[in-house]
Amino acid sequence: MKKDAFERATGLNVSRETFKRLETYVALVKKWNPAINVVSRKSLDDIWPRHIVDSVQLFTCIETSKSWLDLGSGGGFPGAVISILANEFSADTSVTLVESDQRKSAFLRNVSRETSSDFRVISKRIEQVEPQHADVISARALTNLSGLMAFCERHLNPAGVAIFPKGATWKKEVSEAQRDWQFEVDTITSITEPQAVILKIKGIERARSVPS
Repeated sequence: MKKDAFERATGLNVSRETFKRLETYVALVKKWNPAINVVSRKSLDDIWPRHIVDSVQLFTCIETSKSWLDLGSGGGFPGAVISILANEFSADTSVTLVESDQRKSAFLRNVSRETSSDFRVISKRIEQVEPQHADVISARALTNLSGLMAFCERHLNPAGVAIFPKGATWKKEVSEAQRDWQFEVDTITSITEPQAVILKIKGIERARSVPS
């Protein structure tokens, strides 16, 4: 994808340096993919719209943050992309990626070095990580919304925001999560998939049980 096409797709004008970092990241994914399956082989040819642009839209949904925590980062979508963009647009934002797979963690640390993006990688299971008190939590294709709420309870600042991309069945996930959790949710239509949305969630608390 060329820079002008990227900017049209995302609505975000980036510097040449930022776009070069994204290109470096894509090249690293393609280099490492045969060994550790960073992304599915089927999606590798569509890596820009399928993974890069899809990650960028999460960044553009958030105005400011001091700390961003990406859970179950895998190959770094969206966490590594968030960090690359933060270099230009939100220099005060610290980005942390949590990924339990040691090989993917090694890949992510390589991405951090090669793209000059100073994100931190924690190689532990999410429930074993010390509470992070993050201003923003993201997770992409990790688990259902109810499961994500439990992770937020542990790691999200009470005044923070969770931002999760969800597919066509998002309404069902929200309904199921509301059985056990109270929260405020705004929906933003995905720019990469018309039936998908970005869920922007705050005020997460466990639902109070009603006395019988």
